[in-house]
Amino acid sequence: MRDFQTPGRSAVLAGNGMCATSHPLAAQTAIDILKRGGNAMDAAIAGAVLLGICEPQMTGIGGDCFVLYSRPGSDTIEALNGSGRAAAAASAEALRAAGETVVPVASAHAVTIPGAVDAFCHLSETVGKLGLDALLAPAIHYADEGVPVAPRVAFDWVGDAPRLQGRARDYFLSGGAPLPTGAMFRAPGQAEVLRRIARDGRDAFYTGEVAEDMVAALASHGGVQTLEDFAATRCTPTTPVSGGYKGTELVEHPPNGQGATAILLLNILAQFDIAAMDPFGTERAHIEAEATKLAYDARNRFIADPDHTTRLDHMLSMDTARQLAALIDPNRAMPAAAPLAENVHKDTIYITVVDKDRMAVSLIYSIYNGFGSGIATDKFGILFQNRGAGFTLQQGHPNELGGGKRPMHTIIPGMLREKGKVVLPFGVMGGAYQSTGHARFVSNLRDFGLELQDALDAPRCFSDAGMLKVERGYTDTVRAELAEMGHEVVVPDTAIGGAQAIRLRDDGVLEGASDPRKDGCALGY
Repeated sequence: MRDFQTPGRSAVLAGNGMCATSHPLAAQTAIDILKRGGNAMDAAIAGAVLLGICEPQMTGIGGDCFVLYSRPGSDTIEALNGSGRAAAAASAEALRAAGETVVPVASAHAVTIPGAVDAFCHLSETVGKLGLDALLAPAIHYADEGVPVAPRVAFDWVGDAPRLQGRARDYFLSGGAPLPTGAMFRAPGQAEVLRRIARDGRDAFYTGEVAEDMVAALASHGGVQTLEDFAATRCTPTTPVSGGYKGTELVEHPPNGQGATAILLLNILAQFDIAAMDPFGTERAHIEAEATKLAYDARNRFIADPDHTTRLDHMLSMDTARQLAALIDPNRAMPAAAPLAENVHKDTIYITVVDKDRMAVSLIYSIYNGFGSGIATDKFGILFQNRGAGFTLQQGHPNELGGGKRPMHTIIPGMLREKGKVVLPFGVMGGAYQSTGHARFVSNLRDFGLELQDALDAPRCFSDAGMLKVERGYTDTVRAELAEMGHEVVVPDTAIGGAQAIRLRDDGVLEGASDPRKDGCALGY
């Protein structure tokens, strides 16, 4: 039980339904959908699309999504890949010939075809109950009427605004300046696009006037995307991957997501007595940082488009984890993992919903960098993701940029099973941090017995880009000891990630938790 004389928040308990996400309006909308008779998938889609208006620097209809879900009465977890592909004409060779060594993040070359809209339409039709018109109505309303900018959103807006270019500056700035806390953000052009999708389905987005607006905008920035690329976009049902850790099964999306990295990381940590360490001490931070370097090095070598990922079994093997764990010096930091083309980012939304029939949904939805590519369409103001920056230009690499390929993705929804039963959909935002965040969350629960909300509140650290980012929740003594071990220790300017989770308790009660690093909350009824 938490100390009620110190700052903090309680877990949220409810009997019928629960949503946890990063903005209160989206959580409220999801609960409203459940009360109207919608199921968890309906509620997750409605909340996710609205988050593109509440947190436009994080996500939007120009982005991608991944979804894990279990149907009522079933503990089978299904996966849907809603990530888009590179244009058919995309070419690593052409970029190399132009002198590029990585995919330029603020260019049309980094724009993969948005996949989320197709995924939402597919899930609404095949899993949902209420229909697209009901699910998109809240986002249409708020896009027209406006949403007050929340404090964390305003904080991010300032840092991300310089990426905006051309018409995007007209749509996402006010008088050339970021929107401050409390300012009303409106997106009437996106409202019109959503109205068309609600009426005519996915073709309203991927063909016709909306698609023409997207292709024209990209062409004006040197892009090679075509109407055929948009029309051909389809989501892909797939089979999750999983791994065990001390009685808990971590279920992840398969490649092109980085979920296998979280499983490998936990397998490495399983070679150490983490539970005997101080949860917020130097030893745990060091071992986790070293394991992260090794797991991410494997990720950067192997994870790619599903058709090009050939070493997945090797990544998930416990023998691989044992060999990597043997490389860790308990007293000294090793060099950082060789970087991929991926650049530092933190920009993602996550939503989880459980309904009265105990359907559980874990959904993550992103435009990659803050405000994505910074490129928006002229007519409707659709902001494009820059997920193509997750490709490498290294010739022959499985994740090399190529026509029709999906890039390695950092966004990963998660679920936990215990004794074969779905017990906990969750997600951790924060760009590359997500695999480490998943592993740390599971370790917080299993190694240290932290309550659900405490497991999200707890301070974080992350070995990233040659630095060990250590949040202010750690002591100066820990930072000093880590530095003595050879880590380049920094206190990050921005909190590391954000997270949401819902526990399906044995007594039938739902327990929701929401990370204070974001503006959101858990709500139930």
